[in-house]
Amino acid sequence: MKYTLYIGNKRYSSWSMRPWVVLKALNIPFEEKLQFFKPGLRQPDFLAFSPSGKVPCLHDSSTSIVIWDSLAICEYIAEANPTAWPAEAAARAFARCASAEMHSGFSAIRDECSMNVGLRIELGTPSEALQRDIDRFNTLFKEGLGKFGGPWLAGKEFTIVDAMFAPIASRCKTYGIVLDGEAREYVERLFEYPAVQEWVRDGIRETQTEPFHEEDCLRGRKVLEDLTE
Repeated sequence: MKYTLYIGNKRYSSWSMRPWVVLKALNIPFEEKLQFFKPGLRQPDFLAFSPSGKVPCLHDSSTSIVIWDSLAICEYIAEANPTAWPAEAAARAFARCASAEMHSGFSAIRDECSMNVGLRIELGTPSEALQRDIDRFNTLFKEGLGKFGGPWLAGKEFTIVDAMFAPIASRCKTYGIVLDGEAREYVERLFEYPAVQEWVRDGIRETQTEPFHEEDCLRGRKVLEDLTE
């Protein structure tokens, strides 16, 4: 098989989720190699397949090229599959900007609301920084839907930009974050997208958890539901 995608736990790994969803959405065959996280922040075993020691990492056997960043993987896939980005120039520019913003920004939600597809957690009152991220999601999603007509963020077709925000849809479910109006409807639609649901179901079925990631999600907050039970 041409592509091999190394990923981390589906329960936790938001960065792995993004290119995985893109490949599934485009019906591109690939071999999945799931690497479970071991305790601690660093994963030295990952250096065997990833130059950065992180996931995701894509190997292209037809060229011997290795790509070790989520957005770079998506861009690499798009080179051979142009429909991965919107066809219209303005929509494509918006999609790239929004994808890059997700890739480099929204640090509060990534820090305070780590992804965990198997739990429902009581968030409480969002911090000021997290509320700013939530407000920005509302603005950004409404802008894309308004400009390009939906149902996806940059038009009629599901593209890379939607996959980039798929982990946000999961986080909204986990922590009970509710956006406004069209933005809320978009997040619900995104969460129910078949490839997103397949990832979530796989993550819930995983029996191997990692204590550091579990504690990072909880931070003393109340678990409302454990979907793995």
